Amino acid sequence: MTEDDVKALLRRMMTAAIAAADPATVLARHLPEKPTSRCIVIGAGKSAAAMARALEKAWPDVELSGVVVTRFGHAVPTDRISVREASHPVPDAAGLEAARDILQTAKAARKGDLVIALISGGGSALMPMPTPPLTLEEKITVNKLLLKSGLTIDDMNRVRRRLSKIKGGGLAQAASPARLVTLAISDVPGDDPAAVASGPTVPDPTSGDDLSQLVDRLGPDLPLTAREILLAKAEKTTDFEVDFRMIATPQMSLEAAATVAREAGVTPVLLGDALEGEARELGIAMAGIAKSVARHAAPARAPVALLSGGETTVSIGDTSSGRGGRNTEFLLSLAIALNGHPGIHALAVDTDGIDGTEDAAGAVIGPDFLERAQTKGLDGTVNLRNHDSYSLFEATGDLIRTGPTLTNVNDFRAVVVL
Repeated sequence: MTEDDVKALLRRMMTAAIAAADPATVLARHLPEKPTSRCIVIGAGKSAAAMARALEKAWPDVELSGVVVTRFGHAVPTDRISVREASHPVPDAAGLEAARDILQTAKAARKGDLVIALISGGGSALMPMPTPPLTLEEKITVNKLLLKSGLTIDDMNRVRRRLSKIKGGGLAQAASPARLVTLAISDVPGDDPAAVASGPTVPDPTSGDDLSQLVDRLGPDLPLTAREILLAKAEKTTDFEVDFRMIATPQMSLEAAATVAREAGVTPVLLGDALEGEARELGIAMAGIAKSVARHAAPARAPVALLSGGETTVSIGDTSSGRGGRNTEFLLSLAIALNGHPGIHALAVDTDGIDGTEDAAGAVIGPDFLERAQTKGLDGTVNLRNHDSYSLFEATGDLIRTGPTLTNVNDFRAVVVL
């Protein structure tokens, strides 16, 4: 297999992983029976608009109405369901206005109506509804602290649910007593319904938890109002029925990529769909596994494709001014740990098409990556230290730009060992 063959295989596996979570393909399989009365649609997330369009196409003869919110640049044309756009990953006033409309739409549902909630990753930031007396500005401050905190996505969601009127089951309560069916695309480790978009249509399983340790982790810049709400005892939201249907998950995407690998004569090894931790540390660990395949044929004999998903974190601190997301940071760390080891290539992307806040989905590396960077006067270790992976990959021409994919099953990583 030539270097060009490996690069093409990596791209095909990525494409298959994203396609496996395309709402246009998967949503119709999970719909309930068509309602005899009206159907109200609400939702939030990076896939919300694409899901709304898929629902309209699946039910052309059903009375549909409602509103969903998605990230700027992720809207698609719809006929009956209104699509709003807002900021992500930091909330904004457009998201707050959309959240109010979504909540009012849910409250307008009557007994006998069918309410369908279209939920996907990103919905937490796109649908802010601060718990009074918390303001939107204070919520934005909290969100920025969370993004640079290094907390796991699970801990972030504990905070987000406590500070929101709409998350942790708030949207489901608003829709009661109408029948509510949630169709969700998972972007979280373990596919926990309470974690996807911070669980607006399911009870908060952590509502009674002591969050004082997380408050301490967020530090002195945490607004006083947010601190008081997080330390206070929260009311549980359980007085509603839950019909939650996961229509796409990271595991499904990994399995689709594995099929592509097998067809190419490469053995897929699925390392897990919920890998977490610091991106640079995972890069070091993944290099160790790849070297084990090359040297010892363990856990499998080459050619092998090591496939994994999940969501890592990047703890940037207060002084970093670098550019990059968790996938390019993972790849840069992996490349440094491999140090030009022959026969090992890798790709890592965020399946929504946006790695962090940049314009690329991720990047790709081969054995000559660091050498090519050095010819441009760049030192990978310096860029990694400064959390500036994007600039390095941009200079070498190894960024992957897909544009918005209109879905989101978190990160996709593939390491091919020949």
